[in-house]
Amino acid sequence: MKFEHISAVEQYKGKVDVMILCGGSATDLPEQTPAIARMFNTVDSFDTHAKIPEFYETVDAAAKQGGTLSVISTGWDPGLFSMNRLLAEAILPQGKEYTFWGKGVSQGHSDAIRRVDGVKAGVQYTVPVQEVIEAIRAGETPELTTRQKHLRECFVVAEAGADQERIREEIVNMPNYFADYDTTVSFITEEELAAEHSGIPHGGFVIRSGVTGEGTKQIVEFGLKLESNPEFTASVLVAYARAAQRMSQQGQSGARTVFDIPLGMLSPKSPEELRRNLL
Repeated sequence: MKFEHISAVEQYKGKVDVMILCGGSATDLPEQTPAIARMFNTVDSFDTHAKIPEFYETVDAAAKQGGTLSVISTGWDPGLFSMNRLLAEAILPQGKEYTFWGKGVSQGHSDAIRRVDGVKAGVQYTVPVQEVIEAIRAGETPELTTRQKHLRECFVVAEAGADQERIREEIVNMPNYFADYDTTVSFITEEELAAEHSGIPHGGFVIRSGVTGEGTKQIVEFGLKLESNPEFTASVLVAYARAAQRMSQQGQSGARTVFDIPLGMLSPKSPEELRRNLL
């Protein structure tokens, strides 16, 4: 496998169909996606939900300037979970939607804590509140705050001499990542991190509890249980890279999200095969 510095990317213009961007959402993708979208079709997994509309506008302008097609915020949330939220809401307009993540390692949140000054390494687990999930599956529709749905557990290896209390405060008060959650920060050794936190499992659920007719209860649920979050996310990005190339060949340009792309575009199979085998 050949590795190149990102500064060499322009030499591949005209040689690469789609650039799959695997940087972090905190500081990498906000700069990398617009810059690369001016030269290449791109797919990324930007996952800072609160900033997606702004990110979309920036990438859309860059891609239109370059005549390229950029699919943003793919993966599973945002991505597959977003699709299922939309689908369930369209089918059950009278209802409430709930999204739960974990228990598992959040790559974006782990990346965010590793960027805190004085942090040598770290991992973050998102933990759903199980009692709340079971109540919703039973047909209840509670009003829940962000804090009532999940806990966040951080395991941090601090640099020698670093102020651990400052690190803790910076993490638990970080906007868009931890400020709205009950967050615990535990400081551990590098050996403990390697022995106990080296895997990258994840998963979660999108549940919509709604009613049809005269109060008939209906539940729509989509779930994932993943042994490797990055391997699964990469698989989603590859499928959307296929769609990006096809849409580019049709002459489309600008930014797109999962809401804009027909499912058939993701498959290597022909429309005839899909109708015959999957419909």
